[in-house]
Amino acid sequence: MIQSLFILSPTGEVLVERHFRSVLTSRAVCDIFWSRASEGLNHHGGVSTASAIAGGGILGSSPFPLYDSVPPVMEVPDVSDEGEEAAGKGGTLYLFSVLRDGLSYLAACPPCIGDPSSDFGGRHEVPPLLVIEFLHKIADTFVLYFGDPADESAVKDNFSTAYQLLEEMVDHGWPLTTEPNALTDLIRPPTVMAKQAISGGSSSILSEALPTGTVSNMPWRKAGVTHPNNEIYIDIVEEIDAIVSANGSVVSSDVSGTVQAQSNLSGVPDLLLTFNDPDLIDDCSFHPCVRYARFEKDRVVSFVPPDGPFELMRYRVRTGGGGGDGGGRRSSSAVGNMPLQVVPRVTYGPLGGERGGDAGGAGGRISVSVAARSISSLIFSSSRKGPLVVEDVAVIIPFPKFVRTANLSVTVGEVLYDEAAKVAKWNIGKLDEKKRPQLNGTMESEEVAVASTAGEGQPPLLVTWKILLASVSGLNVSGLSVTGEHYKPYKGVRNITKSGTFQIRCH
Repeated sequence: MIQSLFILSPTGEVLVERHFRSVLTSRAVCDIFWSRASEGLNHHGGVSTASAIAGGGILGSSPFPLYDSVPPVMEVPDVSDEGEEAAGKGGTLYLFSVLRDGLSYLAACPPCIGDPSSDFGGRHEVPPLLVIEFLHKIADTFVLYFGDPADESAVKDNFSTAYQLLEEMVDHGWPLTTEPNALTDLIRPPTVMAKQAISGGSSSILSEALPTGTVSNMPWRKAGVTHPNNEIYIDIVEEIDAIVSANGSVVSSDVSGTVQAQSNLSGVPDLLLTFNDPDLIDDCSFHPCVRYARFEKDRVVSFVPPDGPFELMRYRVRTGGGGGDGGGRRSSSAVGNMPLQVVPRVTYGPLGGERGGDAGGAGGRISVSVAARSISSLIFSSSRKGPLVVEDVAVIIPFPKFVRTANLSVTVGEVLYDEAAKVAKWNIGKLDEKKRPQLNGTMESEEVAVASTAGEGQPPLLVTWKILLASVSGLNVSGLSVTGEHYKPYKGVRNITKSGTFQIRCH
């Protein structure tokens, strides 16, 4: 299974190193990975280490990817502590990687050796998706303990907790305890008092008692859970990944969804969740608490929930062929009309002496207009009242390497520009159909490196937004029943549509 685990900073520095077996993997595998990552390094990744603007970088928890050319699984030479001797044997390792909050999570796994079914035994080749999913689980656990985003500074501030979590989550290279309820029983989330105790040599964040869930058939739920108010909330969140051309036409789009839950229920309740049209759900995955056989048979979600927030399931919207159901619901993942229209205009060329009569120099001009569209492919909930309101609207504008500086102004919201990372973020906030925000500005650039006057050197814009009580697929909860307990809980259900990777081309 996993031989060693490394966590790298946005600059390639090894923050966390943990070995789970007798063989110590050399840090040379990190150098091999980072040299490969540097080939496709996105220069906008510098925002993670640039001067902090508005607290920890202008992009917050959704920065540009640091690299985009590294495969999730790489075969690298096995350079162990034996050095040239191990390398001379031609040994290799599989290096798995995921990128979360600017950190690279790496897992080094040995290949299959010998015949596992023979009398002498051997090693099974590790399932790739298992390792990748486990790396994401580690990143999710860091977010739970350290806050969002769990970036470089968060890990450095909680080194001891990070190592203790890895100690509990992995046993001799195999995933062991991954449920948040069990982990928080074993290792208390860090607080100011706990950090002071640790600095004084205390181990007060460690629990001496074994979590009750670890010895039951429901490791995701604590025993004896009680709440003064029994309630459960369900959010159906659908994300739109799209590439939109400069004239507003959709080049490509895809829709994926998650069902998020917040459970505050006493005892051991048994829940049954039904959907209005379960045929819309495709390629789904579930929390371990879900009885998958029941879903396959009846297309209903039967489960005993964990206590607190959790992700019940993920799904993709079924594509093609099904048409609609006569009521306006979509069964295709293609989104024809987006709820937000962003029109960029970018040109590069001579400034024409407009700046104080200086005829030399080169630069460019940029203008971006944003508008909400009431006519879109979204399906709104019957409980929605009033006009369309798009929340948390922001436009992230990366500039080419040859741009030296940019002077930007906006009519609505505020714009922040990071000189080192060459990225601007325009925070608009709430947007309705009456507002027409506009951004205008000029750029100064290196004259010999200006791409063209058509804006071909301008990277695409990244737009983030969220709309409450709306969905793309029309998937809704038709029923949520609770059995096994005598109380009647409060139930809340809502739909949310938000942007995923939502790119606007500039040419």
